[in-house]
Amino acid sequence: MYQPEAYLVVLSFMIVSMICWGSWANTMKLTPRWPFPLFYWDYVLGLLLTSLVLALTLGNFRGGPSAFLANILQVDKSHIGYGLLAGALFNISNLLLVAATAIAGLAVAFPIGVGLALVIGAVMNYVLAPRGNPILLSGGVALVTLAIVCDALAYRKREAGPQKVGSKGILLSLACGVFMGLSYPVTIRATLGEHALGPYSVVVVFAIGALLCAIPVNYLFMRKPVTGNAPLSMGDYAAGRGWFHWIGVLGGGIWCFGTVLNLVASHVQVVGPAVSYTIGQGATMVSAAWGVFVWREFANAPRTSKRWLVAMFVCFLAGLGSVALAPLFTV
Repeated sequence: MYQPEAYLVVLSFMIVSMICWGSWANTMKLTPRWPFPLFYWDYVLGLLLTSLVLALTLGNFRGGPSAFLANILQVDKSHIGYGLLAGALFNISNLLLVAATAIAGLAVAFPIGVGLALVIGAVMNYVLAPRGNPILLSGGVALVTLAIVCDALAYRKREAGPQKVGSKGILLSLACGVFMGLSYPVTIRATLGEHALGPYSVVVVFAIGALLCAIPVNYLFMRKPVTGNAPLSMGDYAAGRGWFHWIGVLGGGIWCFGTVLNLVASHVQVVGPAVSYTIGQGATMVSAAWGVFVWREFANAPRTSKRWLVAMFVCFLAGLGSVALAPLFTV
């Protein structure tokens, strides 16, 4: 399998994963009035197809015992179980994230939901595989936590009048963060020990787990929409525009590509999963930038709201910089 070792190459993998994780949700913006549970069927399909393509190409590069096909044949049931569970946790978190985005926008749902996932995931990943400078890593996580608070305050200031909808968007984002924060450490657990999954094969198992979980959970979201819209059926999905389906597949593919790069980077000895995951979750910065500067979600917000947004960006950048330096100053 393809596995870079030079830190600059590995860092570029983590940065690209950050961009992918923070940009895939734009595909939802390209399907106006297409309910997110319908969009999500194509998204999960794109996730599975992309995981298979990457596993059979980069994952089999130069063959050997670590290649995808050789690796998948020697994996035991417990590691397969961890991979499936990770996909199921991610599926629930992502449905909550998409719902929060539909209610509150990219600039709110991602910084709060993914930011909380970053804090939970970074701590758990460091416990599983303690690599990198703990002072720089913990300092970065603290700054990201502060950024989450700033973003929530910016959103509160943006919303005029009753806060019922605003509270719902924030609560969905927080619930998403808990499930997402648990998903990555479980994924890493599937890659540790004897007869474990490799970084390419684990994403394939992960995608299967997400798809299996989506069948009952996403159908529940269709019948009981959290956004307050009318219930949906599979007939509504079949009646969708053809290019809407392709955009959904593209969204899943973008997220999956970033995930594979992130997991490959996490296997480098000097980096580890805590650093790789934390930098990847700088996706919150990318998605917030899309929401603020492209989709203009805060165009009519009061000045105090925009000040909190500036504070959020500063805290996130400082926190991510601290985490990026952690592998270079080990103790």
